[in-house]
Amino acid sequence: MEENKTNGREEIFSEKVKAGKRTYFFDVKSTRSNDYYLTITESKKRYNKDDEGFTYEKHKIFLYKEDFNKFMEALNNTVNHVKTELMPDVDFNSFDQHRDKEEEAKTPTVDSELKWD
Repeated sequence: MEENKTNGREEIFSEKVKAGKRTYFFDVKSTRSNDYYLTITESKKRYNKDDEGFTYEKHKIFLYKEDFNKFMEALNNTVNHVKTELMPDVDFNSFDQHRDKEEEAKTPTVDSELKWD
């Protein structure tokens, strides 16, 4: 059954980015011929009125190796345009600090000092 779900494509690497009500997944997968591609998935939690539960709306982009450089260049150009031309006064680094604090608050602290009873 799992073979049908993954369509024979092995997941090699995965990175998750939580962004408010959305979560983004960056997954590297392999084909049957050992080639690699990237899937970018946006997942949004939605309230389902019918059963009063939640569902996840997902959108996927498949990015193949021959397009990696073009994609990265276009993404970097677009983000840099927003940062430098449209919003030059915004401190985008402050968003990273906010995210780091949220993740730190969710991560349980581990006492690294061994204690014996």
